[in-house]
Amino acid sequence: MQCIALSSARANTTSPVSLSPVKSELIATSNGYVIHRDGKPYFIKGAGGRSNLALLAQSGGNSIRTWGTDNAKAVLDEAHKHGLTVMLGLRIGHERHGFDYNDEDAVAKQKAWVKTQILAFKDHPALLAWGIGNEVDLFYSNTKVWFAVQDIAAMIKALDPNHLITTVTAGMDKTKLDLILERVPDIDYLSINIYGGLETLPKALLDMGYSGPYVVTEWGPTGHWQVPKTDWDVPIEQTSTQKAQSYRERYAAGVLAAPGRALGSYAFLWGQKQETTPTWYGVFTEAGYPNEVVDALHYNWQGTWPSVRAPYIKSFTLNGKVALNNIHVKPGEPLHVNLAVGEYQADGYTIRWEVLPESTDIKAGGDPESRPQPVPGLVVRDNHTGNMTLNAPQKPGGYRLFAYVLGSSGKVANANIPFYVD
Repeated sequence: MQCIALSSARANTTSPVSLSPVKSELIATSNGYVIHRDGKPYFIKGAGGRSNLALLAQSGGNSIRTWGTDNAKAVLDEAHKHGLTVMLGLRIGHERHGFDYNDEDAVAKQKAWVKTQILAFKDHPALLAWGIGNEVDLFYSNTKVWFAVQDIAAMIKALDPNHLITTVTAGMDKTKLDLILERVPDIDYLSINIYGGLETLPKALLDMGYSGPYVVTEWGPTGHWQVPKTDWDVPIEQTSTQKAQSYRERYAAGVLAAPGRALGSYAFLWGQKQETTPTWYGVFTEAGYPNEVVDALHYNWQGTWPSVRAPYIKSFTLNGKVALNNIHVKPGEPLHVNLAVGEYQADGYTIRWEVLPESTDIKAGGDPESRPQPVPGLVVRDNHTGNMTLNAPQKPGGYRLFAYVLGSSGKVANANIPFYVD
């Protein structure tokens, strides 16, 4: 996935904060592999995104990942200000977007463009690693892409001996692994995007014959392609409470449980985006409020909970049914909603409701999607503590009822229930 639109990026060559790079390297020890940064062990406690960096640092994070070099100088400078490092993405072409790795001229031009990015940012003190591409293997058939990745990796190694080099894949399988190990020898470690399935990744890699180092470069809630679906074929999203639990369990099993192999991770997404829904992957709302997952990441990175926590979802029903119950209603029918909220501190909360038509702008690999427009004027009664009645939309089709619970702490819990107007 990615959190920004694919576009051409121009290097900003304005002088960065400092022209003194900090060396990062991969060290093999008797206990496995470890990153050293400035000569000291460095375990990546990261997130994908480029905003709210003060909160990331306060939560115990130490690194961010980008998907490209857009505004890279500003991103590197801001990260440096907060004591964070950056895995800087190098955007290269995807076969599914029309890039042809049989076109030698296009491949050469792409490599030349990447060189300008390396020269522009290689001496920035916040730089930790270069990430060549993101999920170039998603829906691909031309495995020549790995030769192009290797050419870029070898070039980076010659131009910049001070930083780590990797390439990011959409999951991992034996065929892909063997191709990368054979054709891309100049990367330092594997970088893998994985959602549901992270729990078993350490064993899966061993079963493929790989005991080397890796970083989990995207992980988080159960993916929209992995969850149960309604009988009208739309995915059922976890509540923020369920997601927070998933972030804790997956981190423990897929990252912490593989010392000497897992070098750290980048949680997805330290920001907000529309992907299937406006709430599926981002750990912030569109208004910028952090949700429960931020608290879970704080726990992952520091081993303790923050002093003030987000509210949480106990239960959420529409006409007495939960999201898994395939809720069908009639146009204009009164719908009775019950949302039970829990609090870790009794500071109060407010609830905002929103009904959105089911998104029809569904893309792949995190490509940009448009947000559906809300259906106004449906709420009939609301006691402001979780009991609410609304009228079903008049137009037949799929919808979702979203609940946003904002605690006085400024943190959010959220959930949605899909329903279908027959």
